[in-house]
Amino acid sequence: MDETAVRWLTPEEHHAWRSFVRMHERIGGRLARLLQAESKLSTSDYAVLVNLTDAPDGRQRYQDLAGAVEWEKSRMSHHIARMAGRGLVVREECDEDARGAFVVITPHGRAVIEAAAPRHVEAVRELFLDHVTPAELRTLARISDRVVEELDQTP
Repeated sequence: MDETAVRWLTPEEHHAWRSFVRMHERIGGRLARLLQAESKLSTSDYAVLVNLTDAPDGRQRYQDLAGAVEWEKSRMSHHIARMAGRGLVVREECDEDARGAFVVITPHGRAVIEAAAPRHVEAVRELFLDHVTPAELRTLARISDRVVEELDQTP
């Protein structure tokens, strides 16, 4: 990129961006340690299981699940294989599309996420929600929705 075309951050933009990144890293790190210690789940496991519990019949196509968690195909395949080895999910072939496959949450996977969710939600409250006002929360939701919508429209 041409150095003269770089739109450098203003001091205010830099501060806001770095503060956001630090907050995200700290909350993410603490949630990851809590999940691992209390439920033996990684944040990646949790993300997969949450997406599957939100899906009809607890199943999603590999490609849709990979898109939802922003993973490449190979990472998804390897991670699902590890989760299947622990009995959290299974892979099912797609009858309509021989090239497609589904990831399906198992009863054990459902029990694990149901056991982990209450403490995870409480930690989200303790680490984040208890420190923002309802108005700030609404503003953050609007900002997040707008940025995600824009990201979803570009590859």
